[in-house]
Amino acid sequence: MNAAVDWLRTTTPGLLVLCGLAIAVLLLAIIKVKLEPFIALLLTGLALALAAGLPVSKIVGTAIKPGDSLLETGFGGILGHIAVIIGLGTVLGAILERSGGADVLTGKLLSVFGEKGAPVAMGLLGLIFGIPVFFDIGIFVLAPLVYVAAKRGGRSLVLYAMPMLAGLSMTHAFLPPHPGPVALGGLLGVSLGWLILMGFVCGIPGFVAAGIVWGSYIGKRVQVEVPEEFLIRPETAQPAPVADDGPGTASGPGSTATATETTAPPVAVIGGIIAIPLLLILGATFGTQWLDKQSRLLQVLTFLGTPAVALLIAVLVAFYVLGVRRGSSVQELSTLTAESLRPVGMLLLVVGAGAFFGKVISATGIGTALADTMSAAGLPVIVLAYIISCGLRIAQGSATVAIVTTGGIVAPLVAGHGYSQMAIALIAMAIAAGSIILSHVNDGGFWIIAKYFNLTVKQTLQTWTVLETVLSVVSFAVAAVLFALVG
Repeated sequence: MNAAVDWLRTTTPGLLVLCGLAIAVLLLAIIKVKLEPFIALLLTGLALALAAGLPVSKIVGTAIKPGDSLLETGFGGILGHIAVIIGLGTVLGAILERSGGADVLTGKLLSVFGEKGAPVAMGLLGLIFGIPVFFDIGIFVLAPLVYVAAKRGGRSLVLYAMPMLAGLSMTHAFLPPHPGPVALGGLLGVSLGWLILMGFVCGIPGFVAAGIVWGSYIGKRVQVEVPEEFLIRPETAQPAPVADDGPGTASGPGSTATATETTAPPVAVIGGIIAIPLLLILGATFGTQWLDKQSRLLQVLTFLGTPAVALLIAVLVAFYVLGVRRGSSVQELSTLTAESLRPVGMLLLVVGAGAFFGKVISATGIGTALADTMSAAGLPVIVLAYIISCGLRIAQGSATVAIVTTGGIVAPLVAGHGYSQMAIALIAMAIAAGSIILSHVNDGGFWIIAKYFNLTVKQTLQTWTVLETVLSVVSFAVAAVLFALVG
């Protein structure tokens, strides 16, 4: 018995078996037992730490000094990095949603692309509006606009929905301030500026392939009508107004929605507010490379381009331009902020628990064992990262769980190998790409899309599942090629 335990704890094959068992238990707890991922990750991490023989003082600290434990540093390290960013990003998305920003962008894009180009316009709408808005909230807000566009065009709802969904999915998986990319920034030690840049470089080709090419192909072959009860306005009306039922709540098909403001904000204002944090963060990233380290300009760019500061600036601008200047009181904006932040709590707990799980994996030496095995097999780290992320996504359905778990496993393989920030960002993109592959019945998003776009399970598999897979594979292929060139 002791020999078997020693083998598990001290040998490379044993550590790999231990890691595999821990992941299997995690998946069983989430899929079969239906435990919340937060609880499942926490329990599995503690069990793995004990099974690997880590000292209790290292796992949970002591009654006098718990702060140096894996439990607290695992949670605290990642949450200190992402909590402010996700919170501010959520508030920014809420004020953009409530102001009617989606309606404005829809009208502008449809006027540019016309009726024939409406599917492309829907794709760009999802891409732009998806930057500050969570994936499911984006569906709730944009679905009524897709219904109207499909009814006017007289073609299948799938033709208009798929490009929009591809845009939302791409931004959610690859771009800050969404939780997955932000968590990877903390886990892998890469700046959000590089994640933004590589997110666009890797994600845009995937968006085009999945949303525009595949969306156009499958939209002509899967015919889905827009039920009359889905329309919140007659099809002769202008694009549907944004639902005013509070951020994070679904204004489902057939619901009655009213715009918060009678006069829509200019499209340039909406685009400018969305661009503020992206430009500030990128300015700090490239300023670090191009400017002297003692430069005053670099200090200014670094301060303004810190993600929390950049998002805070964007939120304050949005509060004034889309709120105060348009008649909203500070009390109303405070209420909006509180409403929008309610759904964020569980998300942060899942990310924190995933980071703790990854910290345990690192402390047990499993990361080193994986590195040795990978080197012996000749498998590049970016391929390993993608495969692990794909496996976790397919098995348990949650992209966030797949990202934070894979990030924790891969982080020791990245540390100390001298990879550039660009190379690490590409590894992060591979993890993000894996986390969205093959969405099926164990993914909550699968059922949201089936409901909101009047699809059967078979039609959802034919359309959405394939779209996610195309987006994943194409985006990973771009990341892998670039990594081979720069890694």
